[in-house]
Order: sequence, then structure tokens, then C-alpha cells
Amino acid sequence: MADPVFRTILLFDIEQFGSRDDVEQAFLRRVLYDIVDATFVDAGVDETARLRADRGDSVMELIDAKVSVPTLLKTLLTETPALLHNKNRLLASSARIRLRIVLSSGYVAVDELDGWVGSDLNHAVRLLNSDPLRDALKQSDAGSVLGVSEAVYQGVVRHGPLGVRPGDFHRVTVETKEGPTVAWLHGEPGAETAAGTGGPAGEGTPTATSLGPSTSHTHIGGDQYGVTGGTVQGDLHFGLPGRRGERR
Repeated sequence: MADPVFRTILLFDIEQFGSRDDVEQAFLRRVLYDIVDATFVDAGVDETARLRADRGDSVMELIDAKVSVPTLLKTLLTETPALLHNKNRLLASSARIRLRIVLSSGYVAVDELDGWVGSDLNHAVRLLNSDPLRDALKQSDAGSVLGVSEAVYQGVVRHGPLGVRPGDFHRVTVETKEGPTVAWLHGEPGAETAAGTGGPAGEGTPTATSLGPSTSHTHIGGDQYGVTGGTVQGDLHFGLPGRRGERR
């Protein structure tokens, strides 16, 4: 297996994909690809700086560490929702696409079977599949919700680069078998802040004393597992320049 390399990790997942029939699923996948590819174009990310794995209802992207994370984050906050809106406005309500999005970073290795391996990737996928992110999308009138890892928040968001407001993010913690995974969700905290408390409404919910003056803290019971492998589309390899084959 190749040595792990540091990459920015970007994940997209379609809400309620399994409830759609085959024709709808095929259409939603094309829409997802259009949105993801347009996001990278708007962020100025060349195809040679990306590696994609297709998971059916989701897409995973490993991005070269030289790519500007603040620029990518700003694009995810502004251009991606606009791209999604422009797609959905032409569709019937039953056919519209809603997305969970995660921006993370860490070390990932690609094995001889083109599988992706790394605990940082595991954490990103667990966040993508976590109850706080799912609940935030369910409660939102927007077509997407964005979560970022603790590393991305501390390294980028909290410094408030142009177009990014740290106060628009709130803290959540997803409990897993390996321990808690801290992340930050964009948008106002909603009912997901009380999820997984194991008691009636209002019982066991976080308090201002335990959280500090300006954070919301969520504990989610149970294990949230994601997929760490994937079939890589195209012929891009880490550290090697060049273009991939057609992915459509």
C-alpha cells in the first residue's frame, strides 16, 4: 500500500437517495456530478488536483494540499447553494436534490485495489452520516447543509477569512466506538443540539455552564460508521500530474 498523504477531504451525500426509483437515482447522480464539478470550477480547482471516489449516493474527493481551503470553503458556502438552487428550481418538488456536505482534512492512503484508507477519512464519513448533520438538513429550508472538521474549523474558519463568518458555525460532538469526533455545522443550532440525550425533551440537554458562553455541544449515542473504500474514477494518482478520463 502507498504511504498516506495529506489531503483536503470533501464529501457530498444525497438525502433519501434509497427512497427513489432507478430512473430518479440515475438523474440525481448526474445532477450531483454537475454541482460538484461546477463547485470546483468556481473555486479554481483543476481536475489534476482532485481524486474522486463514487459511492452511488455520494461522492468523495481528495484534494491536493496546495489548493486554498479558505477559497474552497467560501465557494461551498456561497456558490454551491446557488448551483443547487438553480438545479432544483427547474424540478418538481418530489424530484429535488438535497445534500449533506463535509469538508475535512487528514492523511489518506490509496491501496493497490484503489481503496481509500485512513482514520481521518473515517471521521469525515462518520460526520457525513451523523445524526446532527442529518437533522440539520431535515430542519433546513435550504437544499444543503455543511459540516467541517475540528481541524478545518481551528485552522481556517475561526480566523474569519473573507466570506467566512465563524459565528455562523456551531459545535457538535459525535460519539463513536473510538471516541468523540468534534465537528462544526454551518447554520443556527436546531433540534439536533438535543439529539441523543436519552431523556425527555429538555432533560440532559447541554447547559450554558457546561458549554461556555457561545457554543452548542451535542452528544450522539451509538456508532456512526461510514465507508472508507471506493472505486476511483479516472486515472489520477497522488503526486502525478495529468488529466483523468471522462467521468460522465
